[in-house]
Amino acid sequence: MGHTITAEEFERFRALIYDESGISLNDQKRTLVESRLSKRLRDLGIQTFSEYYRVITEDATREEFTQVLDLISTNKTDFFREPQHFEFLRTKILPEVAATRKIRIWSSACSTGEEPYTIAMTLFESVQDAAQWDCKILASDLSTRVLAKAASGVYDQDRFRDVPPDILRRHFLRGRGGRAGLYKVKPHLAAMIQFRRLNLMAERFPITTPLDLIFCRNVMIYFDRPTQQTLVNKFYGYLKPGGYLFIGHSESLQWVKHPFQTVVPTVYYKAP
Repeated sequence: MGHTITAEEFERFRALIYDESGISLNDQKRTLVESRLSKRLRDLGIQTFSEYYRVITEDATREEFTQVLDLISTNKTDFFREPQHFEFLRTKILPEVAATRKIRIWSSACSTGEEPYTIAMTLFESVQDAAQWDCKILASDLSTRVLAKAASGVYDQDRFRDVPPDILRRHFLRGRGGRAGLYKVKPHLAAMIQFRRLNLMAERFPITTPLDLIFCRNVMIYFDRPTQQTLVNKFYGYLKPGGYLFIGHSESLQWVKHPFQTVVPTVYYKAP
């Protein structure tokens, strides 16, 4: 027997998800929410969405709410996804900070980790003395599940379809025996990255050092315009003058009021 979400139940879930994560679900998403959460109800032996709502809101660990977010959002990502951004990092940003050999980067919706590892690979592939650089990458996500995957640094070989074989060899260890078909990130990349659970809806972020670069790609498509505007303006405050914000190619700040200068589509600059 399937589970049906009533209009009232959907409104309660929609409000909770929006308040906690900023994800905006319109009426057309009701069927999606019903279909994606029904399996969770079956797994837990729960009969109604109202009962499931009580489970979520009474769970002090927030683990079940994380399950909800994982189910209704898409965590699709790839190594070197939207490669123009990494080319911009290589040709424009890294030369600008080469004199200090220091850079601070935030991958603010890192999902399973492909983005921050690609950023680190880009650094190593772009400068001769990368090991001598002071490079720190904060990689965050709302989902503890995807963060655990990212922190493990282990991926199936089919995840590397778009990674040149020589780059793969330099930065990942190939599994053998029972680990055949898997690759694990090498220590020189892992040492650059700190994985941490952060909610982009938080009033303030635990970041005390001004950032050179913020990646926030393919997450704002889930937010309504007021939430986008609030977030983008918060990002501005955490970037140092001369810093950059990257958003996804499916996103636009055209209708959002913000103080950034547009460099190229999806790349924004905080003028000194």
